[in-house]
Amino acid sequence: MAARFGELLLRENLITRDQLEQAIAQQKVDGGRFGTILTKLGLVKEEDVSRCLGAQYGIPYIDLDTQTIAPEVIRLIQPGIVQKHLVIPVAKAGATLTMAMADPTNVFAVDDIKFMTGLKIELVVATESAIRRAIDRYYDSSETLQNVMASIEDAGMEVMEEQEDGHPTISDLRQAVEEAPVVKLVNLILAEAIKKGASDIHAEPYEKVFRVRFRIDGVLYEVMTPPMSLKNAIVSRLKIMADLDISERRLPQDGRMKVKYKGREVDFRVSTLPTLFGEKVVMRLLDKSNLQLDMSALGFAPKALADFEEAIRAPYGMILVTGPTGSGKTTTLYSALDCLNQPGTNIMTAEDPVEFNLKGINQVQIRENIGLNFAAALRSFLRQDPDVIMVGEIRDHETAEIAVKAALTGHLVLSTLHTNDAPSAVTRLLNMGVEPFLVASSVILILAQRLLRRICMHCRVPVTVPPHALVDIGLPSEAVASTTCYKGNGCEACSGTGYKGRIAIYEVMVLSPELRDMVLSGASALEIKRGASQQGMRTLRMSGLEKLQEGITTVEEVVRVTFKD
Repeated sequence: MAARFGELLLRENLITRDQLEQAIAQQKVDGGRFGTILTKLGLVKEEDVSRCLGAQYGIPYIDLDTQTIAPEVIRLIQPGIVQKHLVIPVAKAGATLTMAMADPTNVFAVDDIKFMTGLKIELVVATESAIRRAIDRYYDSSETLQNVMASIEDAGMEVMEEQEDGHPTISDLRQAVEEAPVVKLVNLILAEAIKKGASDIHAEPYEKVFRVRFRIDGVLYEVMTPPMSLKNAIVSRLKIMADLDISERRLPQDGRMKVKYKGREVDFRVSTLPTLFGEKVVMRLLDKSNLQLDMSALGFAPKALADFEEAIRAPYGMILVTGPTGSGKTTTLYSALDCLNQPGTNIMTAEDPVEFNLKGINQVQIRENIGLNFAAALRSFLRQDPDVIMVGEIRDHETAEIAVKAALTGHLVLSTLHTNDAPSAVTRLLNMGVEPFLVASSVILILAQRLLRRICMHCRVPVTVPPHALVDIGLPSEAVASTTCYKGNGCEACSGTGYKGRIAIYEVMVLSPELRDMVLSGASALEIKRGASQQGMRTLRMSGLEKLQEGITTVEEVVRVTFKD
């Protein structure tokens, strides 16, 4: 079959004779479908393989990503069967079921489904990855959070009785968290968050409602409101999974847990906080498969990227990355460390917490409760022969002073600060008590960043924005006529939000001799910003407007995330 199919690809000029022989040889070693071998080797696009396969057997090709499948059609084939045979039902007309397959030669699958449904099967061909995406979309959501909630409510389940003081006993809690519906519900919440690409899960108790929200692309969305009777059981289940003390409800606690979802491991950083009506739980998802370490793909403008790369190649000095929580600072620092990670370089990091394990880098978890803070870790690093030091955050005078001195004694130091823009980082260090001459001598570059939501490319449409509105937000008047603005209409791919994914915008300030003189003379953050802008620094708003002109984001996002300069 491989040779015959390969000849078809040759006739279509999709591969060469040498590539065909390479794929056949690889199939003999690895086994598996010939089309899959071709796409793994990068010789042919998956869509082209499926189209040719369809043409060979006279079966139409279908793009599943553009199809909407009715729930009653999905229910015709059980989840286990679609996973086993890698098929998905597409439509039903009378006694005929249209079914998409990646491998139309699998007659056993067709016979199985024909026997199970009692329907005539009509085949269409789709790519393997599109079928997997459709299975994730339809079958994972066939038992949605809402469906589970409905089944719990229909059963009239009462998880526990409240005691006189309003709190269940520990034995009640332990029993409740083992109840099947609670376990199922918590597992579904975690799986749904991973599937939707959420960065955080919030479980929040109020006086009369308990709600669960996901932060997706930087914005919180309410996904469900479980019954109040499940509040304590859900929170306790999460605490047990994170190895926290369920009997302690008066103090904040922090923990971690690891979940395996469809073959990939996802870490959750768990934080509990006592509030007026119970404990709030926030979980940060740390999915290493989503970690982007290629700096060229982060969103840097060419000059900003060149400045940053030049700075991290410096033999010594301090580089600061600033921005609010969740703005991607850690990703930027990890990308820089990945560039510097060579066998001849000793890299040491002090982090709170260590979010991702990086091979070849010595990472230290800060533990304040035993005295291992950033300052203590830094002091120890200086006795460990480091070349590059990364400090998770400069929070106090002691840490700042040691970091500055390390930068002045032959080490490259990378760290973060919580400030609104790059020039404000200088003021922040001075406010911590670091002398102006030390700041001017040690800091070589300051980078401020934010994350903008990307427009969903599946439902992107052009929109008309009045020219004066674009000028008002800072777009040069000469660029207005050539700028086409877009928005997302909302579709299944973006869950109706119009946005899918995020991209970083950057403000990169290189400490030139002129700016160092301004720091020494006690210039304000505003004066430093003006000086940097005159030397060519692109502000956060300018960076956001560039993404607007490229059709990546919307006017609303630029205004939401950045201030006008």
